[in-house]
Amino acid sequence: MQIDAESLNRQLLSWYDAHARVMPWRVSPQDRAMGTRPDPYRVWLSEVMLQQTTVAAVRDYFHRFTARWPDVASLAAAPDTDVMGEWAGLGYYARARNLLKCARAVVADHGGRFPATREGLLTLPGIGPYTASAIAAIAYDEPATVVDGNVERVMARMFLVETPLPAAKPELTALAERLTPQHRPGDYAQAVMDLGATICTPRSPACAICPWTHSCEARAARVQADLPRKAAKGEKPLRRGKVWVGHREGALLLERRPERGLLGGMLGFPGDGWDGAGGDAPAKADWQEIGEVRHTFTHFHLILQVLVAPVEGEALRGDWARLKPSDLPTVMRKAYDLARGTLDS
Repeated sequence: MQIDAESLNRQLLSWYDAHARVMPWRVSPQDRAMGTRPDPYRVWLSEVMLQQTTVAAVRDYFHRFTARWPDVASLAAAPDTDVMGEWAGLGYYARARNLLKCARAVVADHGGRFPATREGLLTLPGIGPYTASAIAAIAYDEPATVVDGNVERVMARMFLVETPLPAAKPELTALAERLTPQHRPGDYAQAVMDLGATICTPRSPACAICPWTHSCEARAARVQADLPRKAAKGEKPLRRGKVWVGHREGALLLERRPERGLLGGMLGFPGDGWDGAGGDAPAKADWQEIGEVRHTFTHFHLILQVLVAPVEGEALRGDWARLKPSDLPTVMRKAYDLARGTLDS
């Protein structure tokens, strides 16, 4: 397969110079050309937040995190509960735990400075090949190949790769590597991701305004909207369970979940074992079922019965606390929203 990488890079970077998305963690191509360097801390934080999440969902979290913890040293010194509370609602909570582990390793082992190479970044906890490549390219201009879902889609269409994902990942990564330039690799990495996010979109790609439209093999074959192909997914299983919302004088009965496992390290209401961590009711009380909430995790659907009661005696599980609802993960916030009209009534 003949690839004129130099020509394609020139076309893409010219497009990016005019159309780069404005993001709170990004240095614009114009500012970068004037010598402004991206902050590795902000690049790292944004990449961790963006994993399996949309840019729109991340913006407010990023602003809050960087206002409260403006550098890696301040984040490393933050209490775990504060960080987990700020993360609540963003999902995939192992990312927040790894965020703290990584920040503390950077401070303890690297003097508060992120390693400046992909290989060095890979030694940090919670940083895998994609994140290491993204930080190395964007923050340090190392010609590392950055491949996310947007890049996979662009490569599958540009080079008419019909092998379904995930089996196609090695081929798509190899194609992306052949295009990765030595010149402006950080801008290029962001440009190709922007191309996938704004023009080469999953549905109805805007081929007429794409800088690579005349080189796209899928467009020439008129199958661009059909790529990348994906292997059929199995049906997600359904789990059922209960949560008990106990209340007393404005306080709620809460548990801090184990560090490992589902919703690790987060606050939640005691449950009955749907997650492998619960058991019986957390206190003797006149528990009343008030309805159910539904939530979908990565690997299963969940229906939870919500039971509420004032608790007068000693609790068998959990601790009493006055709740900041935003500290709850989404599924527990749903349970709280259902229950709050009955609390202390």
